[in-house]
Amino acid sequence: MVDVTFRRTDEQGMLASTLRELLGTTVDMDRTRDLSLTTDAFDRPVWDALAGMGLVGLPLAEEFGGADSPFTDLAVVFEELGRVVAAVPLLSTMMAADAIARGGDDEQRARWLPDLASGQVVGTFAPFESAHADATRVETTAEETEHGWRLAGTKRFVTDGPNADVLVVTATVGDVVSLFVVDPDSAGVHVEAVPSLDPTRPLADVVLDTIVPVGDRLAVHDAADLVSDVLDRAAVAIAAEQVGGAQRCLEMAVEYAKTRFQFGRAIGSFQAVKHRCADMLVAVEHARSVAWHAAAAIDDPGEAAVMVPVARSVCSDAYVQVAGDAIQVFGGIGFTWEHDAHLYLKRAKADSLILGSVGSARDRLASAIGV
Repeated sequence: MVDVTFRRTDEQGMLASTLRELLGTTVDMDRTRDLSLTTDAFDRPVWDALAGMGLVGLPLAEEFGGADSPFTDLAVVFEELGRVVAAVPLLSTMMAADAIARGGDDEQRARWLPDLASGQVVGTFAPFESAHADATRVETTAEETEHGWRLAGTKRFVTDGPNADVLVVTATVGDVVSLFVVDPDSAGVHVEAVPSLDPTRPLADVVLDTIVPVGDRLAVHDAADLVSDVLDRAAVAIAAEQVGGAQRCLEMAVEYAKTRFQFGRAIGSFQAVKHRCADMLVAVEHARSVAWHAAAAIDDPGEAAVMVPVARSVCSDAYVQVAGDAIQVFGGIGFTWEHDAHLYLKRAKADSLILGSVGSARDRLASAIGV
């Protein structure tokens, strides 16, 4: 059992406050709304600010430009980003870097990780091939030729695919799953943006009929377990993001309930609104505890097998509930384009589906506890 202290360290508190201040000056919600009308949303001023703070490569080893930080530090970053629905490819770049760091040899790590850690290169991880978001179903094939590895197949729902400079894809070599680093600008690679419920985190389908150099196959022989580990860490990062988004929805709703008057009274004094806000608070605090436990347990295989699907389920449900309840508190104004509420609700709904549904997480949890 992991010994979990449900409190940030002083350094993590400083990281959160510094990042919140930075995001307060760099995130423009009007710009985010404009970006949400595109299929390749990328808030570059925010990305450059994150890179400038050294946050893109936070968990990577120092020799590759990272800070060798614990996963809970990364959870702090994602919670703060969730508060502002940031349109930045940190999740996808983190997954790509994680796959290379865990699956590559020294030469491969040195070749790709420094640019990913610095934010100069945007990466993404492409393990899925169907709407079921089951990374174990790999039909993309890799065949060794005299010119390199020929990859053939289609990857679906690739996060930040339209903006990626580096793709890390899964493909079968015989009866094992391997990882390949692919340049999206190579001949035979077609990246097509697809509509997304949350356009601030764009998705793409990637069609592969290409040859990659022999050295671009990561050194790990069978990557099946590595793929699961990368997705688990991403799921916990999303859980932290969901906590941040839900917390911000709660704050906006409570502030509105204090200042919006009807019948000569603040609407927050009405029992129906008061009880709704109380329920939102309970959901947020529950989700925060679960997400932090999962972040602290992510490197313990036994504990992660339970806590990752718990966090995936609890935090997804909480964010969807709180974002929806916030709109009810706002009333008519909450349904308008000019209000920020719809950005949070879209992110909440999309986060509950990304990297596998909540239902699949509950199935995994049932299996882990022997139900």
